[in-house]
Amino acid sequence: MVGWVWWESGKTQAPAPKPKAAAEVPVVEPPIQPKPVPEALPTNLPPPVVPVPLPRPITRTNPEPVQLGEFPRPVQNVFEAQLALARQAISSGSIDGRIGPQTRAALRAFQQKERLAVTGELDAATKEQLILTVPPYSTYTVTTNDLARLQPLSSTWLGKSQQTALDYETILELVAEKGHAHPNLIRGLNPAVDWANVAAGATLQLPDVAYIEVDAKAAFVTINLAGRSLEAFNAKTNLLAHFPCSIAQRVEKRPAGELHVAVIAPNPNYTFDPDVFPESAEARQLRMKLVLPPGPNNPVGVAWIGLDKPGYGIHGTPSPEQVGRTESHGCFRLANWNAEHLIKLVWVGMPVYVEP
Repeated sequence: MVGWVWWESGKTQAPAPKPKAAAEVPVVEPPIQPKPVPEALPTNLPPPVVPVPLPRPITRTNPEPVQLGEFPRPVQNVFEAQLALARQAISSGSIDGRIGPQTRAALRAFQQKERLAVTGELDAATKEQLILTVPPYSTYTVTTNDLARLQPLSSTWLGKSQQTALDYETILELVAEKGHAHPNLIRGLNPAVDWANVAAGATLQLPDVAYIEVDAKAAFVTINLAGRSLEAFNAKTNLLAHFPCSIAQRVEKRPAGELHVAVIAPNPNYTFDPDVFPESAEARQLRMKLVLPPGPNNPVGVAWIGLDKPGYGIHGTPSPEQVGRTESHGCFRLANWNAEHLIKLVWVGMPVYVEP
């Protein structure tokens, strides 16, 4: 599955300690179609606001009350733990206030980083180390620009190629990504909102999450296939980021060993080649390549990091709630906000170690 990614900004590059020369290969991209269309097609790639304390969100898996008051303070429940972890670029996926495999993996990454007992549980020792420095919520005001960028997403490849952008469809989708949150959590925080009629000037409550500033590049990245996670480290093997990651459904499509970053493309276009998908009725009828515009609902999301193995890359996705829970056709998919952060850490030639 081969294609090409186009982008407007230049390549990001920094010297590696002793990188292997990245092979000159076509940039390819074979994730599955993130949002349902008449036929579930695989994909192919070418070339904060003022914090406002609120009552506890829908964290019903953690019954103890949240103590509002002075900050900093230790976290009190799963939602606050997910938020405090995310502020350190240790992501549990879409923040939802519920304990699950991705939250446990994020807790294990934090516990290992802080030299705590690695339990994957929000135990007392972990709570004491996970600190909220500011309140957990912020107020977001919907703007006219937010409303202007919304547009329905076509259900066909041809329709997508004719759109001006593959942007957000709804305000709920937009603010959920801003808050790194599951839409259900956003609904729970804003129970009085009519999401079909959100006007400019409306104020919404979101998780107040912002990743730490990147002041240096990573030395290498590891992708753990069994754990479905991606981690970035500095030269001293200190953890810089931990993200849930989707992997290939078929075992033979899962690479292993040392790869390297070959190309970095923020906000990429996406080229659909019908020859790659003979099983698709739409592809057989089209008989021509299509270029899809950039946007968060682009099949590869808002970032593409091509690897020096044909057909493989790391990229965003239109469906962050599905990352790590569904499988791709070979590429490594991240939530858009995690792909945007990772693109600041990587450089052409950087080693990427794929582990079983």
